Amino acid sequence: MSKIRIGIVGVGLIGITHLKNYAQIEDAEVVAVCDINEQAARHVADQFQIKDVYTDFREMLKRADIDAIDVCLHNNFHAPVTIEALEAGKHVYCEKPIAGTYYDGNTMLETAKACNKMLHIQLNTLYKKETKAAKALIEEGSLGKLYHARSTGFRRRGRPFVDGYGTKFFNRKETAAGGALLDMGVYHIAQMLYLLDLPKVKSVSGKVYQEMDMDEARRIESEFDVEELGVGFIRFEGGATLDLIEAWSIHMGGFEGSSMMGSKGGIRLPSYSSISQTGRLSFHTTMADMDMDSTVNLDDMELRWGRLKENYDAYSSSQHHWIAALQGRVPLLPTAEIALQTMLISEGVYLSDGLGREVAAEEIIAYSKSTNVKL
Repeated sequence: MSKIRIGIVGVGLIGITHLKNYAQIEDAEVVAVCDINEQAARHVADQFQIKDVYTDFREMLKRADIDAIDVCLHNNFHAPVTIEALEAGKHVYCEKPIAGTYYDGNTMLETAKACNKMLHIQLNTLYKKETKAAKALIEEGSLGKLYHARSTGFRRRGRPFVDGYGTKFFNRKETAAGGALLDMGVYHIAQMLYLLDLPKVKSVSGKVYQEMDMDEARRIESEFDVEELGVGFIRFEGGATLDLIEAWSIHMGGFEGSSMMGSKGGIRLPSYSSISQTGRLSFHTTMADMDMDSTVNLDDMELRWGRLKENYDAYSSSQHHWIAALQGRVPLLPTAEIALQTMLISEGVYLSDGLGREVAAEEIIAYSKSTNVKL
């Protein structure tokens, strides 16, 4: 099949990560990069042997030979760049979260539909071995009726910039819109929504915190005004529920991994921290009136399924899936819809915290406003 030709917008940490991933995909060809920092863009272009460099993404959009745009910017820049790219006739792959608010994310999704273009959001947890195994167990009926899920994400002290990683722009509502929930929580919440088959949110209750000490000079420089810890409880239509806890920084030794409970069985996924993944996927059920706890050999599963299942490579990673979908080998997973519901939940936690009560999905949608940075 012909290669998919890609233009990258943003060559920071995320942009470089995306470029490294594309370099491992034979059918992907990055033909141009764009960044307002021309020196950084040229340095990255040289590093990855990319010929064309732009400082204005609109100039890059004029190229008829580019199939898709990859948006690697901070959250409040996602919607304006994505929308213009879609309207210019490009498919768009966007870094998570979908945008800074539900309103902006929904506008992105509606624009993609109106332009008849694909919109794909980077949700890397959907392609992990444990997610594939959990999905198979659920679809086979081994869990029975799903009724509750738990989403967890842990860092001991892993706040961007103030704890020595990333830039200060992660810590400002002006550019990032939120903190731990939008940076890390999106991965774990999206994973649970995917396994629950994307139920419709009914209501959200939650609280956010910023309580731990941090380097004062870096606090001032970064203008840190987002949450380091978010907790929430979500009710879905049909009766299922989800609780969540997401920590950039907390005085704890770790959390158990995310989990899912059904009438016939339950699943616990590995726990994730900022630097590692610990534990294995476990399945819990009752057989012959005995409580059974088992683990899955995920490496053997991956090897076997890779040999037997058609187009299994298309689910190796978010970017492998994106390229395969653009080539028409597989249907695109509904990542934009999953990411939009994840944003609805996160924004619901913020609204619930501000109002001090549970909020309905309709309230969250009505409250949500654009936080786009004008370009």
